[in-house]
Amino acid sequence: MAASENEAALLAKAKQGDRQAFGQLLYPYRDRLFAVCVRTIGNRADAEDALQDAMIAIWQNLPKFRGEASISTWAFRIATNAALALLRKRRELTVDDDSEFVFEGDGGPDFAEDHAVRDRVQQALKTLTEDFRVALVLREFGDYTYEQIAEYQQVPVQTVRSRLNRARKQLKEALLAQNA
Repeated sequence: MAASENEAALLAKAKQGDRQAFGQLLYPYRDRLFAVCVRTIGNRADAEDALQDAMIAIWQNLPKFRGEASISTWAFRIATNAALALLRKRRELTVDDDSEFVFEGDGGPDFAEDHAVRDRVQQALKTLTEDFRVALVLREFGDYTYEQIAEYQQVPVQTVRSRLNRARKQLKEALLAQNA
């Protein structure tokens, strides 16, 4: 059975309530879904909560999935929405600029350096406006196309291109400022 045929079969079973099929359907996307949550929110614990919220929402809304987009695109949209909702909720409760961000690593000799670089990138991402950060995270970590980001953010594709260019420039400036 081809991958798309297998995905269609798993989707049909999952829509009928088969939890094992649901797990198999989303398993290939789980790491990338988590990465989108982590990079949108900025810390691992909240990203885990957002991913859990997203998985629940995907499960509950699966019968409504019409297949107009791929299951992965639909799942990434729900995960991003869950991360943004949690981020807004946390901002309402408290502002935590010192949130910890931890990446899994292989523990090899470059782990400390990799962790430091990733931490600097995460801190720089926090300096971007939400629109810029979301566009950049969806493009670089969610593998969204410009058109998918435009649809998600409900803006023209040219606006997405502009946001991404400006986000990359601001991210670079923030990283350079950290080294100064």
